[in-house]
Amino acid sequence: MPAALIAEAVEVVYRGGARGLHATSLAIEAGQFVVLLGASGAGKSSLLRTFNGLVQPSAGRVHVPGLGSLDRPRVLHEHRRRTGMVFQQHHLIGRLSVLDNVLMGRLGDHRSLATLLPWSRCEKERALAALERVGLLEHALRRADELSGGQQQRVGIARALVQQPRLLLADEPVASLDPATAERVLCLLHVICKSDGLTAVVSLHQVHFARQFADRIVGLAAGRVVFDGVAADLSEAAVRSLYGTARPDPESSPGPVRISPHTWKEIPA
Repeated sequence: MPAALIAEAVEVVYRGGARGLHATSLAIEAGQFVVLLGASGAGKSSLLRTFNGLVQPSAGRVHVPGLGSLDRPRVLHEHRRRTGMVFQQHHLIGRLSVLDNVLMGRLGDHRSLATLLPWSRCEKERALAALERVGLLEHALRRADELSGGQQQRVGIARALVQQPRLLLADEPVASLDPATAERVLCLLHVICKSDGLTAVVSLHQVHFARQFADRIVGLAAGRVVFDGVAADLSEAAVRSLYGTARPDPESSPGPVRISPHTWKEIPA
């Protein structure tokens, strides 16, 4: 498969000298569902955020085949337009409606003056369709801060989808959710990515979710890649290299959940 994104010897050193990432080279294949796995402080977020320029590499570069290097402003702008981002803390505007929050995903396609104008009918229909896919159509006119954490994260997914992205990045998207809700949100994200042919890079710290959903697991520890392979190859020794002797989470979940690629439906396995 061709690469959708390439990191070439990318390093991240923060102000004050703290190193978030040692020199890392990685190619993300188009259509893959990749999980960046590791403990807090392992370098997952540092690496993930270099993939859309939220963190600037201290050395090396991130390159998008057919587009160019992200250190060029025009390339970065176009790459961000094609890239959806889902955050751990949702980053919604609580006083705005769910629909208006989803429409924020369309800002990248507008010039600055155009953002002052009302949203077009086409954009509203696209946002409503995205909300229907995540099962929140009936909540479109509610304030975002009236929703539960799991519902807010699904709004965040809808906001990313309304961009019609080619690449979806998710930074610890279920860290603040209970295990059952977390599994359902990840299942929804996985099904949509596979249905739409999206490339996805998702950072997680839960081993069992990585094994359940990832086509490829990239394990990080202390800012270095220490594992890169399929879930079946993630041995107990590999897990110890990521977390030490303590297990990061129980190898249990509420049970498999299957979700329709077009709507938020739980179907008994």
